Amino acid sequence: MSIPIEWIPKNPSFDAYKKLFSKFAFFRTVGNSLFISVTYTVVTLISASMAAFAFAKISFKRADLLLKIFLSTMMIPTQVTIIPLFVVMNRLSLVDTYSSVLLPSIFRPFAMFLLVQQMRTIPDDFLDAASIDGASIFSMYFKVALPLCAPTLATLSVTTFMESWNDYLWPLLMLTSQGKMTLPIALSTINGQYTTEYNVLMAGSLISMIPIVLIYIFAQKYFKNGMMAGGIKG
Repeated sequence: MSIPIEWIPKNPSFDAYKKLFSKFAFFRTVGNSLFISVTYTVVTLISASMAAFAFAKISFKRADLLLKIFLSTMMIPTQVTIIPLFVVMNRLSLVDTYSSVLLPSIFRPFAMFLLVQQMRTIPDDFLDAASIDGASIFSMYFKVALPLCAPTLATLSVTTFMESWNDYLWPLLMLTSQGKMTLPIALSTINGQYTTEYNVLMAGSLISMIPIVLIYIFAQKYFKNGMMAGGIKG
């Protein structure tokens, strides 16, 4: 590292990347992060979209009250729930398992809020026509509602994946074994082991950015439409 900073190095090399992969199980941590982030995103989309469909298109008693209670939990800071969640996971013997990191993805009020707004814009005539044709509730949800919510689902996919990919505190508390550590934890470990070798840390940080950039490139055409659709009042 030099001062002043050289934006274009005179003698570029890949030594930092070689050291990164030779002295650390970096491929494994990348695989762990990919598995957790992809699974977390899929579970969030499924659970949030099913709950949103129920609140937006199925009439049942006290639906509005339940929705308000559900959405009011967004005001609770994440830090407040960490200790109760840890106690629950510990009593279920799920500490140091991927399940402990993935289970909180079932309850995502913000994702459900965006999808509720989008599903309320779907004309009831579409669902009535599907019902007349003999479609079940699940068929209407899967074949009618979900395709019409594609922009919002794409937006949630990007934001949820980014959140899970960059999450540090919760995986640090839950995943105690070195073989299950995620990429942010690995980068912090590198920072502790190679405090003077910033090139190794920067190489790891650059690699950690690649999945986020690729996902955004492929989903950017849906991103703007999804955010606009999620802001429509129902």
